[in-house]
Amino acid sequence: MRVNVMSVVVVGIQWGDEGKGKIVDLLTEKADMVVRFQGGNNAGHTLVVEGRRFVFHLIPSGILHREKMCVIGNGVVVDPFVLLEEMDTLEKEGFEVTPDRLKISARAHMILPYHRYLDLAREDKSGGKIGTTGRGIGPAYEDKVGRRGIRMADFLDPGIFAEKLKVNTQWANFVLTRYLGKEPIDPAEFERLDDALRDRLRPFVTDTSLLLNDSAAAGKAILYEGAQGALLDVDHGTYPYVTSSNTVTGNVCCGAGVGPTTIKEVVGVLKAYTTRVGGGPFPTELFDETGQALRDKGAEYGATTGRPRRCGWFDAVAVRHAVRINGVTSLALTKLDVLDELDAIMIGTAYRLDGNTQKGFPALASDLERVEPIYETLEGWRRDITACRAWEDLPDEARAYISFIEETVGVPVDIVSVGSDRAQTIIRRHPFGG
Repeated sequence: MRVNVMSVVVVGIQWGDEGKGKIVDLLTEKADMVVRFQGGNNAGHTLVVEGRRFVFHLIPSGILHREKMCVIGNGVVVDPFVLLEEMDTLEKEGFEVTPDRLKISARAHMILPYHRYLDLAREDKSGGKIGTTGRGIGPAYEDKVGRRGIRMADFLDPGIFAEKLKVNTQWANFVLTRYLGKEPIDPAEFERLDDALRDRLRPFVTDTSLLLNDSAAAGKAILYEGAQGALLDVDHGTYPYVTSSNTVTGNVCCGAGVGPTTIKEVVGVLKAYTTRVGGGPFPTELFDETGQALRDKGAEYGATTGRPRRCGWFDAVAVRHAVRINGVTSLALTKLDVLDELDAIMIGTAYRLDGNTQKGFPALASDLERVEPIYETLEGWRRDITACRAWEDLPDEARAYISFIEETVGVPVDIVSVGSDRAQTIIRRHPFGG
């Protein structure tokens, strides 16, 4: 079967929070389907549409387009209570979430109450070293690779679910009480996992791999939506300060059940500066009033946790690493307007480690903690750009900043965001064409 290739992947290429939700929402206008392929409800995609703010944790942000189908792939770990809460919130806002608009993979693993308890207890024992959100994502992925996970298909079979739940609860309570020094899980935590919940979810669950491959063969335009960012990838990120899944483009194939030949374009989303949440190395981090100004003007507080984000200058070394491992074909630069008031803007172009200059991204977190960024300084534009709608509208200095990023990273910037609203966007080239 020869596939009519019409698929675009959107991935974050910093430490998450790059503004992927807005870019996905924008590109969804030319897509037929929007697919989440990894992560869980530790991710938060925020959209502002006509002044209304929406935050998505599991359901693809394309759900705001009423004629589109959204898919939660097998690579996602699904907390059923969070999912139903999102569905109910959307319904209250006037957006129908019906089985013909949302599909969930039967092979997607579930996040259950004991996963959250384990996550929080371990973070408490480690003294908050990693900075997990405590949503149970890590333990759910551990169960998956440990071959004891509970999938949506298992949940829909009451007998299989009851047997697996009994065994997994015993194991979780052993770890909680004997190693982590916590109380065992109260059986009442599982009372809500009843037939009513099962019956409500059943119509949404299907073989999404088959659905996506049939859709690709029929020439449907499919948009794959990543969560977190490449520098949080469990293999390629700043290990161990990473998330529990592969966040890079390659995981589309595993996390959605499609082949690499179905992918046409890879859009890497990045901020005009850099942020990260939680622990871990951050070479270009700012601890001065400029860092606080970026945080305040950029509203840099987590959509999922509310935690303040660490802020710093643009790090071209980290971005080049992310571009390479994702096969990025174009960039979407967000929050350029946050830099409006700065007289000078710096870009980290290389690192100095132990007296040696290097352009590569070290594998050891301890090395990244010690590197000294080498900066290039560019002139700021010192004016409001939020009303710009075309490349020519941007100040010369803003265009020079973007061009410098393109030259340093080696990938064109095709989309520029100058504000939080959908309309505050400059599109130089659309990844779906046209």
